[in-house]
Amino acid sequence: MEKPCGTLFIVAAPSGAGKSTLVNALLEGDPAISLSVSHTTRAPRPGEQYGRHYYFLERAEFEREIAEGVFLEHAEVHGNLYGTSRRTVQELLAQGHDVLLEIDWQGAQQIRASKPDCVSVFILPPSRVELERRLRGRGSDAPEVIERRLHNSRGEIAHAHEFDFIIVNDRFDDALEDLRAIVHAVRQRSALQWKRHESLIAELLAAE
Repeated sequence: MEKPCGTLFIVAAPSGAGKSTLVNALLEGDPAISLSVSHTTRAPRPGEQYGRHYYFLERAEFEREIAEGVFLEHAEVHGNLYGTSRRTVQELLAQGHDVLLEIDWQGAQQIRASKPDCVSVFILPPSRVELERRLRGRGSDAPEVIERRLHNSRGEIAHAHEFDFIIVNDRFDDALEDLRAIVHAVRQRSALQWKRHESLIAELLAAE
């Protein structure tokens, strides 16, 4: 029996909403999901490693890869370029792995256009005050970068309604449980289960 393809999950959020923390916790407890590591022209933050957190590229190299069709999606966010490897995602899905992308709303629009069966989730902060507190509390960005991220967050949040699911990350444990519940529910969809249990269903239908 042919192995069912995996599901492509998209998680997006404004900076400071806690997207990466939620995604990392989800991945830690669910080895069936593979994270597609993005490419970016952003400089590494303290502790970030090439190939683990991002593939850090010079802008000229990134633009060359855009021209070569390397990316499934790409966008400029907060003055930096980000992109997802087309080959990596396609290979993982074909192997039956679920794949998760941490991308922005622009990339999500591109993915939905080419892969309408993807599942998209938008993470919201509980308030604007809390969003600013989290951004300033990270201590990894210059003040002008934080101000730009706060300013851009309004435009990002305006696209939340385009996503399949919205989670408010107020209490972390509750938000993580919501994210896990979405993944679990998607895996129980009839189209996936029918293919996965094709032999069982055939046996049950043949029984008198």
